[in-house]
Amino acid sequence: MSELGGRNVLITGAASGIGRLVAERVAAAGATLVLWDVNDAALAAFAGELGRAGRKVATYTCNLADRAAIRQTATRVLAEHGHVDILVNNAGIVSGKPLLEISDEEIERTFDVNTLALFWTTRAFLPKMRERNSGHIVTIASAAGLVGTARLTDYCASKFAAVGFDEALRLELARLGLAVRTTVVCPFYISTGMFAGVKTRFPLVLPILRPEYVADRIVDAIRRDRPRLLLPRFNYAIYPSRLLPVGVFDALMRFFGVSKSMDEFTGRAGH
Repeated sequence: MSELGGRNVLITGAASGIGRLVAERVAAAGATLVLWDVNDAALAAFAGELGRAGRKVATYTCNLADRAAIRQTATRVLAEHGHVDILVNNAGIVSGKPLLEISDEEIERTFDVNTLALFWTTRAFLPKMRERNSGHIVTIASAAGLVGTARLTDYCASKFAAVGFDEALRLELARLGLAVRTTVVCPFYISTGMFAGVKTRFPLVLPILRPEYVADRIVDAIRRDRPRLLLPRFNYAIYPSRLLPVGVFDALMRFFGVSKSMDEFTGRAGH
């Protein structure tokens, strides 16, 4: 079990959405929050709310598309807090455009935030975890890291990479004999606004997930040291379905509406 009380918990993308909800729950469990976000105003407002509620919180404005900014911010965190017990790599962005309509800059930014930032934050805080032989690294990936979807080529590729990052890191840590845990989270679409407009064909099987439910499950997975969390449970069927011929697999994705789920996507500016 990963205890939360008294732990230093760093969450990226913490000013809104799932990051904010997870932060609220972790703070209620007695953790010291170290919150990162690129939106300085939203981060300050959230920290004010937490402070008035008596929570322990420190905030850092950081652009996760900037490797130098991540390094500098991580150095400040270590100088001011000594170490990070639980790192929650939550921040993510989506363009939601067909491949030929995405700009070069948008593709690069998607990978900078969704994928490469995982490397820079983990490399910054893992040495202290290794020194203390204790820690937990959480990767908020996506069901889009398990199944490709039209209009999400850059996002899916970045999340497939995130899932691979977690798996390889988990095996690497075990190979080193370290008691540092990892958790990867792969949810279906969440109604935070980031994926506004998406549709699901069978909401009883593949519902658009409530943010509060997802945040509760993430915190529970961290506490229980679960290596993998897929939401909803139906997503676990993806693994055996990969044994099917490609044409049959693609037909299943069309039947369940996955291939058309982004057709009415509008998204939310700035996310």
